Amino acid sequence: MKQTLQLKLSQHLALTPQLQQSIRLLQLSTLELNQEIEQFLQDNPLLEREDSIDDVPAFNPSADALQTTQTTTGEAPETPDSPPDVGAELSWGNEHGGNGSGNRDPNDENDHDAGEIQATATSLRDHLGSQLAMTQLSPRDRALVGFLIEALDEDGYLDQSLEDLIDVLPEELGSDREELLEELQIALRHIQNLDPPGVGARSPRECLELQLLNMPAAPVRELALAIVRQHLDQLAARDFTRIKKALGCSDDQLRGAHNLILSLNPRPGAQYATPDTRYIVPDVAVRKVAGRWTASLNTDAMPKLRVNRLYAELLRQNRGSGAGGLTGQLQEARWLIKNVQQRFDTILRVSQAIVDRQRSFFDHGEVAMRPLTLREIADTLGLHESTISRVTTQKYLASPRGIYELKYFFGSHVATDSGGAASSTAIRALLKQLVSAEDGHKPLSDARIAEILGEQGIVVARRTVAKYRESLSIPPVNLRKTL
Repeated sequence: MKQTLQLKLSQHLALTPQLQQSIRLLQLSTLELNQEIEQFLQDNPLLEREDSIDDVPAFNPSADALQTTQTTTGEAPETPDSPPDVGAELSWGNEHGGNGSGNRDPNDENDHDAGEIQATATSLRDHLGSQLAMTQLSPRDRALVGFLIEALDEDGYLDQSLEDLIDVLPEELGSDREELLEELQIALRHIQNLDPPGVGARSPRECLELQLLNMPAAPVRELALAIVRQHLDQLAARDFTRIKKALGCSDDQLRGAHNLILSLNPRPGAQYATPDTRYIVPDVAVRKVAGRWTASLNTDAMPKLRVNRLYAELLRQNRGSGAGGLTGQLQEARWLIKNVQQRFDTILRVSQAIVDRQRSFFDHGEVAMRPLTLREIADTLGLHESTISRVTTQKYLASPRGIYELKYFFGSHVATDSGGAASSTAIRALLKQLVSAEDGHKPLSDARIAEILGEQGIVVARRTVAKYRESLSIPPVNLRKTL
């Protein structure tokens, strides 16, 4: 086989390190970007933060727009135009969160809400342990009660059976299973007599029953106890007719017992749990300037970076052998500064393009949201769809209507009679309005909602209505029926 030397020309795409870094920074959230930059600052002595930012205009949206708390991942917060939660009467509210209200001196920084201090500084085990310390129980009984307290979950439930707990009891407490089981049952009753009412329950039914037994005797309490003990499943299914027939009560009596049950707390220990708080720092603020909605960057979220002038000047004066590593770090610092600036410039361009197409949303709310796709924004700005996807993920926009992830403004569409299209977000908003305004005695079925939307020119199937209703956590028609 003869060896030959050939020249061959070809073209191929290669991602340079600078381009790879630009893509990676673009897809990071603001918090992740700050973590990445902190790592760069530690590794590269030629990179530093600017000390003075007095010449930078401050970002000053509404009082609560800079920072908000998010507990669900992925859904936009309620806006001022949003109707009340139609499922509120089906669940227990936040009145059991342990946070009271009272008059405070706004100038007194040490005057905190007692409920907040209790919720943040005292755990459920500490709260129960302090009560246990004041009892007159024997050391052995205290040990058993303390053992069960440690077995409670964050909601205050004992989710393990007493028989299973016997197997993990310390050996010094004995080995007779029947005797230990009896003692554990007595210890559990001690826990169930502690505050908060309902703690130590082994099921939601028992939790509600314990709270009712802790109330003063009254006819409505006795009826509520009967419902909880015998007809809780029928109550959850809103089968009021069967309950009235079984208990021989009137509508008013059942309504009173139902309201009493709704006032109970099915998670008595949750008020002592440490909340999982996630903070959002918006990247962009939207304001109406001269009759036009305009997006501007949140300068507080933008890292202020620069090359260390002293090191850069020393490097310039001492070019030559031994400076190769520092020269590379200088180039990396310049790349990072440029890529960070390019990241925010791209976010601003995409945000403004979104705002221009969703002007009606900022004027009128969710019902005016128009259909929007990533391709539409990409074609407008001359960017790739993948770039738009990276920009709109975990990037947030602050507006007078609330704080939203940029991805929130994109959605599928449904055809209309006029040949146009309606955004799925707008249809969900209409659905919430219809359900919130319905007659509780005759709630709207999915088929009826589809008919009403059809009368408004929006062609939507019953299955689509059911899908949107479930995404909004709106119960089906039988569970929305009231007395």
